[in-house]
Amino acid sequence: MVTIIHKKEIEQLIQDIDVVEAMEKGFVAYSNGNTIVPPVGELLFKEPKGETHIKYGYIKNDEYYVIKVASGFYDNPKLGIASSQGLMLLFSQKTGQPIAFLLDEGHLTDIRTAAAGALAAKYFAPKKIKAIGIIGTGIQAKLQLQYLQQHTPCKTVWVWGRNVKNIEKFKSNLDHDFNIQIAKNPAEVAAHSNLIVTTTPSETPLLSSKDILPGTHITAVGSDTSKKQELTSNLVAKAHILIVDSISQSKSRGEIYRAVKNGKLLPEKVLELGNAIQDISIQRTSEQQISIVDLTGVAVQDIMIAKAIYTNFKK
Repeated sequence: MVTIIHKKEIEQLIQDIDVVEAMEKGFVAYSNGNTIVPPVGELLFKEPKGETHIKYGYIKNDEYYVIKVASGFYDNPKLGIASSQGLMLLFSQKTGQPIAFLLDEGHLTDIRTAAAGALAAKYFAPKKIKAIGIIGTGIQAKLQLQYLQQHTPCKTVWVWGRNVKNIEKFKSNLDHDFNIQIAKNPAEVAAHSNLIVTTTPSETPLLSSKDILPGTHITAVGSDTSKKQELTSNLVAKAHILIVDSISQSKSRGEIYRAVKNGKLLPEKVLELGNAIQDISIQRTSEQQISIVDLTGVAVQDIMIAKAIYTNFKK
């Protein structure tokens, strides 16, 4: 019989899981060639504007394979519905039988993305964080900030978003834990921060090379399709360290894809996260280096988090 795990149960189970560690193990397995991860399936919608990603795969010689369907419909909050939706499906790798349906409503996708951001900061952010910059005010912006606390005790935050009401809501929800300053524009965020996370679905670059302080680390999570772009290609080309979660995916989506397409970057300059966290020589060697980690989201993250939830559920 198939096990069905609902969102409320998942929210409880996730508290006992070190998701950052799970992401690290998953990325290492991926870069070491120990996974089968086909290209992302994608549906894009215009009216209302939204997108659905289908990610799936397995770790070799493991018990399960996973199929994840996750969507983002940006007008949902107007209807009182979260913009992120979806579910994860766990199957036996030996027989193909369905094992578990995780009705997470997109929550696990949000969590694993935030955990990947924390992992990126762990290995590539400067040692001393003077302020954290957050571009965007949605669920992912909040989770990225919260998960970064596993890497840095910094409580000073500069945030920018397009919607004034959303910015004020973001600030009021997190003011008791952080010292949050509202920026007039993305450049002001960059002027005060040396650890920046971009979390928007923007198709127009928000940060340029002239905005960034020496030694800044940027984790870019918003650009997960071919059309989205939060960083100018000149900024990407300026970075001393360029990391992607998936080399193959960076050929068709994300900040690296845009920079290569625009003729500003040679793809040979880009390294994969799972390799970089295993090789200290690839990591930051100076506090003056600019580093960018471009996260487009890889199925191995969904495999790792779905397995962890199901394993904890069975205990």
